[in-house]
Amino acid sequence: MSIRMRRRCLHGLLAGTIMVVFGSVGVAQSNDPAYGVWKLNLAKSKFSPGPAPKELTLTIQAAGPGREVAVSGVAGDGTPVKWGYSGNFDGKVVRVTGDNPDADVVILKRISANATRTTYQKSFKRTLVNGISVSTDGKTLTVAQQGVNSKRETVKNTLVFDKQ
Repeated sequence: MSIRMRRRCLHGLLAGTIMVVFGSVGVAQSNDPAYGVWKLNLAKSKFSPGPAPKELTLTIQAAGPGREVAVSGVAGDGTPVKWGYSGNFDGKVVRVTGDNPDADVVILKRISANATRTTYQKSFKRTLVNGISVSTDGKTLTVAQQGVNSKRETVKNTLVFDKQ
C-alpha cells in the first residue's frame, strides 16, 4: 500500500472516529432526563427558612455539552422571579443572568446520568449548593439545597418538581 493510500485510510478512520465520538455526545445529551419543563410541587417541597415561593417553573434544555436553565415564577413575598444560566459541566464559573439574590455565578458538575450539582456564589463567596436528581421514571426532579442565602440565613430546602 502506498503512503498516499495509507494517509487517505488514516484520514478516513480519523474522520469516522470523530463522527462517532461527537455523535455519541449528541445522543447522550439529548437523553438527559432533566431536559424539559418542570413545575414546583409545593405539597411535596419543604422550605427552611420560608416562605416558600408561590410558584416556580424550571425550563432545562441542551446548550452545547451542557445545559441552559431558565427559572421563572413568583416568590413568597409576591415579587417576580426570573433568572437563569447556560453552562457546561466543566467546573468553570458561569454568569447568572436576571435577578437571583443568592447568586451572580454558578458552577456545574455532573455526578451521574441522573444527577448534577450546582454551586452558587455571590461576590466570590459560596452561597447555596444544589444536589439535583431526576427520578428513574423521569417524572420528578428533586433539588436538595443547602447553604447560606443573601440574608445570611441557613438554608435547607427540598424542592420537588413535576415534569410537564
